Amino acid sequence: MINKDCLELFLISHLFHQFPVHRQIIYCHSDLVPSIDRHAWKLPMTTTSSPQSTFHILHHLCFLYALPINTKMAFTHPFMLAITISNLLLIFFSQSSTALDSITQSQPLHDDGSTLVSNDGTFELGFFSPGSSTNRYIGIWYKIIPVKTIVWVANRDSPIKGNSSNIKSNMLTIANDGNMVLLDSNNQTIWSTNITSLTTHPLVQLLDTANLVLKEGNKNNSNEESFLWQSFDHPCDTLLPGMKLGWDLKKGIERKLSAWKSWDDPSSGNLTWGMLLSSNPELVLRKGSDEYHRSGPWNGAGFSGQPVLRITPIVDTKFVNDSNQVYYSYTLRNKSVISITYLNQTLVHRKRITWIPENKTWRVYESVPRDECDPYNPCGPNGNCMVNETPICQCLEGFEPKSPQNWNTFEWTQGCVHREPWSCGVKNEDGFRRFASMKVPDTRSSWTYGNMALEDCRMKCLKNCSCMAYSNLDIREGGSGCSIWFGDLIDLKLVQASQQDLYIRMAISGNYDLF
Repeated sequence: MINKDCLELFLISHLFHQFPVHRQIIYCHSDLVPSIDRHAWKLPMTTTSSPQSTFHILHHLCFLYALPINTKMAFTHPFMLAITISNLLLIFFSQSSTALDSITQSQPLHDDGSTLVSNDGTFELGFFSPGSSTNRYIGIWYKIIPVKTIVWVANRDSPIKGNSSNIKSNMLTIANDGNMVLLDSNNQTIWSTNITSLTTHPLVQLLDTANLVLKEGNKNNSNEESFLWQSFDHPCDTLLPGMKLGWDLKKGIERKLSAWKSWDDPSSGNLTWGMLLSSNPELVLRKGSDEYHRSGPWNGAGFSGQPVLRITPIVDTKFVNDSNQVYYSYTLRNKSVISITYLNQTLVHRKRITWIPENKTWRVYESVPRDECDPYNPCGPNGNCMVNETPICQCLEGFEPKSPQNWNTFEWTQGCVHREPWSCGVKNEDGFRRFASMKVPDTRSSWTYGNMALEDCRMKCLKNCSCMAYSNLDIREGGSGCSIWFGDLIDLKLVQASQQDLYIRMAISGNYDLF
């Protein structure tokens, strides 16, 4: 990469040598100056300043960048020479910056070792082959750490079949219709952004966030709404800071993660993580079509079943649920920290890892599932999973095993039923027992009311004979809003660090306090 300070000092040194108005010592490492020349300008630079060498450099640079220069005026007037040098610096570095992080129709990216680098130098995009594979992919990875960590792959399910003799003909470019396309050595389209919106000046840019965007090139706009296409709408196995995991309801876009099939095969595995849309959305980890882990719904402070995410000191989490979008995202509190969340198909886990610069390695910060109660619904309907109990599955107070024989052999899938029958609509026959620190039930059989007080929520549930439980929708500042559940309560868990209370319906004749 060209050292701007070194270049600036080099040119200014010629200026002060020619016009010694203020004598000063200016030093630029001699190894850097020739490297600028060899790889960028092809000019014979030396560290010895002279009027001839200054004229030689300016002449070639002005010719290279089509910058008009009155050489006689420039060399007889220091001010004019300073303006010329300043213009050259502006032109050179604006062009080198564009070439560094962007692709245009006239400037494609070839599979010859060339890469794009984000403006701040954090991320890099280029061709790669994972592990022992010879297939070629376009991917994004961290440039600032020595361990090559791929965070996004464009053509993960459409690799370019490996052929070392002609890979340099592979190319990421912009087609005539404005789409970003990946072409193989036979000029066949392997992958495309496949948009229908046309633009006259398309530009592909790698942003500092690792978001690869296709946008109108003659507009300096980094607003997400102006992007014609963005890689953040098509995540792979990694959730980066600022990424949204969930739904854009206006565009009908679902953003979810899917694991690599293996360490050398980035194609989509069957382990996925995404947002389950319901009256009270929650994040679900799946193996194929089967639910594997459920986060619990957002309760204002965090997900009810994942208190670790709520109290993690390195990130701030965000959850948005409105008519336009439903998503979860996070940002890093310390911008110098590198931390990501990704899916591991082999271990069938979702992991948060953090880069440790001192050891030059990744450290696992969080892994889900984290205990025997984290897999989906291990104790069956109305069964409560308690990590510190033996066995881990317990019927809620007021309930008993549906099949005592199976329950006693640790076969818990049939769950629990009410110990005593209760009569709906009969005064003083039923009420609600409070269970503290709970991961609330699966929300697909639930309703929510955003502005309802807890007592009104209780009355709402009491009047509906199918309603089995209720809770606050938001637990902050004493609680607000209302969630009510119907039928069996699925995937319950005691979460000690949670502040979520769940009120469950049962007969009033039981020997416990009811609401």
